[in-house]
Amino acid sequence: MSSPATLSVHRHDTANRALVTLTGEIDLNSAPLVYASLERCLRDGIHAIDVDVTAVSFCDCSGLNAFLYALSRTTAAGGSLQLHHPSPALERLIALTGSGSLFLALPDAFAGSRPSPWLSPMDQAAYRLPPALSALPGGVL
Repeated sequence: MSSPATLSVHRHDTANRALVTLTGEIDLNSAPLVYASLERCLRDGIHAIDVDVTAVSFCDCSGLNAFLYALSRTTAAGGSLQLHHPSPALERLIALTGSGSLFLALPDAFAGSRPSPWLSPMDQAAYRLPPALSALPGGVL
């Protein structure tokens, strides 16, 4: 019997911005940790939240729901929440649920490495912006 994959959360703050890096699997058991971590940013007065999902190996609809709820709360507080470097599977989940327009500024569109499947070519061009945070020493974004 294999052990369940764990989710780890790392947060790095700069001024009024936070980078939350998630590693592991996001499912029914770990989605509350995702939401609580993002909600904590708001409680700490941070309203610009970047979520690096590069190392997320699995995300189901409960994980997407945590992102959407956190996005709703962040937007209501006058802030922004962006997902960075989603896997093709997470991009597909976002596209299938029609929630792509809520996460317009994904880094793949920033980098131009592959087009976001839910944006028209005109919209993709409009969202080609530099990444919000650059890498810090030690490989942390």
